[in-house]
Amino acid sequence: MKTGLIMKRGLILAWVISFGFGCDLCAQVAAPVDTTVCDVVKKPEVLNGKIVRIKGTVVAGFDEFVIKDSTDPNCGYPVNSIWLAYPPGTKGKAGPAAMLMIQPARNFAGKLTPAERTPVTLDKSKDFKQFDSLLAQKHEKGADMCLGCTRYEVSATLVGRLDSVADATLGRDASGKIVGFGGFGNMNAYPARLVLESVADVTPKEVDFSKNDDETKGVPIGAPAQTNFDLYAAIAAAQKAADGLVAGPPKDAAQKASAAYGKVGDHPNGVSASYGMANEASPKDEDLGTKDSPDGVLFNCTFNSDRLQQDSLTRAVLHLGEHVAELRNPAPGAEGAPAYILESDAWVVTTVSAASSGQKFLTLPGGYLIWDSSWSAADRNDKMAAVLKDFLANEAMLSQ
Repeated sequence: MKTGLIMKRGLILAWVISFGFGCDLCAQVAAPVDTTVCDVVKKPEVLNGKIVRIKGTVVAGFDEFVIKDSTDPNCGYPVNSIWLAYPPGTKGKAGPAAMLMIQPARNFAGKLTPAERTPVTLDKSKDFKQFDSLLAQKHEKGADMCLGCTRYEVSATLVGRLDSVADATLGRDASGKIVGFGGFGNMNAYPARLVLESVADVTPKEVDFSKNDDETKGVPIGAPAQTNFDLYAAIAAAQKAADGLVAGPPKDAAQKASAAYGKVGDHPNGVSASYGMANEASPKDEDLGTKDSPDGVLFNCTFNSDRLQQDSLTRAVLHLGEHVAELRNPAPGAEGAPAYILESDAWVVTTVSAASSGQKFLTLPGGYLIWDSSWSAADRNDKMAAVLKDFLANEAMLSQ
């Protein structure tokens, strides 16, 4: 009897294991792999598809929603951060103020192999709600235009699915046409993305804007307020602002940037502009689009209407337009320009257009004052260049 009972119990256990039912005696759920931002950035493809745990600092900037290493933020690579995304349907409040996502069009000429990813379920705990709420708070003090500035950055322990590629560079054929995709986030420039599953140990740090706020206190914004301002109006305003610049390379770049969207009523050119939250990892964004494009590529520009209004929306339109122009029609020899150069060029166009429109000050996320109308003409270029260099390295987390 006893022997028969033991054999029966053994058969039951074997049956449970073979059919994958969980129990204390069966296989346990794998624990997250502990890693760091810099380790992921160094070899992003190693942990592709794995559930990982990372202690880092999250920044929701102008066109960034990223995790940087809390202890060693400059990892020494072209992109020194991991893009952060929520699972589809989260409806979170935090994310980038603006974002360009490049997608293969329905008539894409290259080869596309959609990735198979294990779905992630987000734990919408009290910690997550605090995390999301803090990163969504805008910086609203001071009289300057603070483009996409948020009040806090947040350090936390993040668990989620890591999506990664060995190389996020856009693939091009001999003519320069885009025929390959790979990366994530803004401009598809990030080799790694964390799709969030849970968050803990939330520690906010208020961004120091005190210097900017003191300098701009009591000074009205130079550009006039506008009402009934939508994306069509912002695109038209961007085109008008570009045409009004003094002749030279910045004007040429601004005109190309504003022209990237085409004109209302024109045949679709593969560039779309819409309001929304670009903070979720939607599988459809990595699949073929539903529309054709002249070059087989879609450039989807998303703007957060809560953080970009009136004149700041015009600047954001120009900024993403510059990305589209440089990626779609790169100058000879610049087909593989790194994100650092693309962001630098876009911020130059953005700043010059803001200054020419009468803006007295322009501040970037993190408290970087890139334009001050009181600067002398002899010092302006050097000061803008120095601020932009610091911003790209220390806030945007990009290296040359």
